Amino acid sequence: MNTVALAVTDGMLHFELSIAHEVFGSAPDGVTVPWYDLALCGPEAVRVGRFRVEPEYGLDRLARCSTVIVPGWADVDEAPPADLVDAVRAAHEAGARVASLCTGAFVLAAAGLLDGRRATTHWAHTRALAARFPRVAVDADVLYVDDGRVLTSAGKAAAMDLCLHLVRRDHGSAVANAVARRLVVPPHRDGGQAQFVTTPVPAPDHHPLAALFPWALERLDQPLTVEDLARQAGMSSRHLGRHFRAVTGTTPLQWLLTQRIRRAQELLETTDAGVDAIAAATGMGTATTLRRHFNRTVGVPPDTYRRTFSAHPATRP
Repeated sequence: MNTVALAVTDGMLHFELSIAHEVFGSAPDGVTVPWYDLALCGPEAVRVGRFRVEPEYGLDRLARCSTVIVPGWADVDEAPPADLVDAVRAAHEAGARVASLCTGAFVLAAAGLLDGRRATTHWAHTRALAARFPRVAVDADVLYVDDGRVLTSAGKAAAMDLCLHLVRRDHGSAVANAVARRLVVPPHRDGGQAQFVTTPVPAPDHHPLAALFPWALERLDQPLTVEDLARQAGMSSRHLGRHFRAVTGTTPLQWLLTQRIRRAQELLETTDAGVDAIAAATGMGTATTLRRHFNRTVGVPPDTYRRTFSAHPATRP
């Protein structure tokens, strides 16, 4: 169930291909779960950007893999190769989970996998995707869409978000966080790609909230308010809100809630602490509050999440 195939042909983008190879190619140090068996599938030899790639397997191998990744398609005005489209469709029909990175969504759409589904792609090409494939519900304001066995990501760096999401789905947030640390990227980004359309993405250490984020993450067990964050950042609450929206795409309180939930996931996976103790450690206050927010955000109660992902079953209520 852990076989991941990267589908490559002439006309693919090397950046997205490299991201998927980095994430699924090898496990981070210290991760002991069975890792993915990565297969590079395509014609005998292909040109990916300015690089020559020699796949190990033909496209027919896609139908025998559990997950198929389709990297970005360089020229969205050009129809993708029929053999690639047919192979991706056959893989889905055989039960594979199929994910596209960036403009790889045009390949999935050509294969009919996005008909009647919500999907995304790079913001510069969402109109073209919607116009060419009117049966696809294109969402231009998300980093990725998880529709079960069909997933799509927005542009470029969002490919990393989707790949980490797949690892998180398969192995839990602690393992996904380990992959993110190895690659020196955030394990989870809030907001959608709309925040990147008209303004450049700020460098990690060169935006007004760069020092505030680690300060807040070290104090998630405390009842932080917007005023606390604004005071630490040396700006007014209204000014803080504007910066948060520009950098994260969300509000300070929603960002804090998301970080508390992520911390709760890590504690559920890596410790045997009870829900009451985790609620206190994440600043949720009570187990009831934690369960309400956790269930609404993650989709399952904390106890169910722990049974699924943890090697340390809870010993206390």
